[in-house]
Amino acid sequence: MSGHVKIMYPQVSISPTARTWLSLMLVVAIHPSDAGAACGNTPCGPSLQRSLKLTRLMHKESGDLLKTYASQGDQSDLFCQKSSNIVPDPIISGLDPSERILSIYSHCKTFLPHLTRVTEQQTDLQPPSSPLLNQLLTAQNRISGLGNQINCLYQTLFPNLPIPPEPVDGPMSVPPPQNVFQQKIYGCVVLKRFKEFLANSARELKTIKDQMCSRRKTFGHANALF
Repeated sequence: MSGHVKIMYPQVSISPTARTWLSLMLVVAIHPSDAGAACGNTPCGPSLQRSLKLTRLMHKESGDLLKTYASQGDQSDLFCQKSSNIVPDPIISGLDPSERILSIYSHCKTFLPHLTRVTEQQTDLQPPSSPLLNQLLTAQNRISGLGNQINCLYQTLFPNLPIPPEPVDGPMSVPPPQNVFQQKIYGCVVLKRFKEFLANSARELKTIKDQMCSRRKTFGHANALF
């Protein structure tokens, strides 16, 4: 007989919600300023393509999230049309690519606390196994990751331009305690504008890719002829 003893460890089951929270904490733990360490130096390489693919995925998921949220109770589409100075505007600002990429990054930072607040509100109203909670946690996870990727893209395309320490687009402060009716309106407005922001970002990144990368390829081909 062998002198080795095989030790059997008990299997630990992790719920989908707990797994999503763990992923979120790992993403948030990465400070945006550290993203450049793995960015590389290829302006039209993986950074831009990853950012565009993730943004398109998030836009699709945000549509599903908004539908799930609107299906809870007596929600009305009119809730999502309410005006709000608290929730970030989905419009990408800036006159040139550097400013517009910075605007996308800033929006990622400003939307995160609002998504967190909506999740906190719904945690008090939904059962732990609610699909809505899982979708909200996934959205938080994704927006943190997208912020890091956009940071990386900005540093790669514009290595000599600094990133402001604070967001330049939209309010980061979340509303004070609200009643259930106010929460419904706030949550719907946040998710609707979040979806619109992702649609705008995907179009913007596609435009930047077409303009800047095509220009670089043209210049590279022209230089190769001489």
